[in-house]
Amino acid sequence: MDELRTKYIEAIAAAADEATLEELRVRAVGKKGEISLKMRELGKMTPEERQVAGPALNALKNEINSALAAKKVALSDAALDARLATEWLDVTLPSRTRRVGSIHPISQVTEEVTAIFADMGFAVAEGPQIETDWYNFDALNIPGHHPARAEMDTFYTHRAEDDERRPHVLRTHTSPVQIRTMEKDGAPIRIICPGRVYRADYDQTHTPMFHQVEGLALGKDISMANLKWVLEEFFSAFFGTDVKTRFRASHFPFTEPSAEVDIQCSWEGGTVKVGEGDDWLEVLGSGMVHPNVLKAGGIDPDEYQGFAFGMGIDRLAMLKYGIPDLRAFFDSDLRWLRHYGFASLDQPTLHGGLNR
Repeated sequence: MDELRTKYIEAIAAAADEATLEELRVRAVGKKGEISLKMRELGKMTPEERQVAGPALNALKNEINSALAAKKVALSDAALDARLATEWLDVTLPSRTRRVGSIHPISQVTEEVTAIFADMGFAVAEGPQIETDWYNFDALNIPGHHPARAEMDTFYTHRAEDDERRPHVLRTHTSPVQIRTMEKDGAPIRIICPGRVYRADYDQTHTPMFHQVEGLALGKDISMANLKWVLEEFFSAFFGTDVKTRFRASHFPFTEPSAEVDIQCSWEGGTVKVGEGDDWLEVLGSGMVHPNVLKAGGIDPDEYQGFAFGMGIDRLAMLKYGIPDLRAFFDSDLRWLRHYGFASLDQPTLHGGLNR
């Protein structure tokens, strides 16, 4: 056994690769290996001889197995070192360039609008996009014969033939959020309601789905003068220049009195410039909240009054960033988005600026 130990320990130490090591394992401790054959001879020995030879053979087998395992680890480490010496990477090299995503102009303008109105004390309110007929029309003092309630202008959901309930609608404005907020929080109140709205229309300046922001302020002494101040402050902050407004008498079922609001602008070479010139551009509708709307929201019109307004976020983005076609907002064209989109760090703040 001393000769076997010396033979195999030296051979294992001299093995240059794992194939040679495996060959040695088979010759030493395999089924027909020399040590395995020695262990089969134990049965022919006397009990006294087995007591001496058995432990010695087991110790020899364990020693050979340990030497094989240690040599295998050493060979693996040496192979890895050799591979690392030939396969290296310069970690100081610049990484592969990857395209960075862009923030959609609508998302950007929504954040800008929210930041400006938040600075004036307006909270953001949200509501469902699928509304009941009552919240979308009745609560806003819109009569049953009004053209906005026709199927050619409004998307109605399907009802089964035996279902006599009035169908829900895809909200045509975010005004239902105002009703829900009045019901929930009461007055006084100061909120804006941004979100998606839906109308059956499609051309260069209209799409079936677009984005709108409405504002509502209720109190005991709020007037049209407060409305004019809020809008002029908003437009001046949004466009980065002093913007004058002009109110024109109009009619909306949910406000009385009602007014269309124009902003000062000029037209040069087919391009509109806001805040200068002698022309005017209509941008929103507004007015004092109708008493019937206050009642629908659970507000006493004899105690509270206030103003409301609504404008298109998409149109604001077109005016500020020179986007000519509203339909391009929804074409999912990556080339368009890379051109008009914003970097993730271009987040609007009143202190850091709202312009690019």
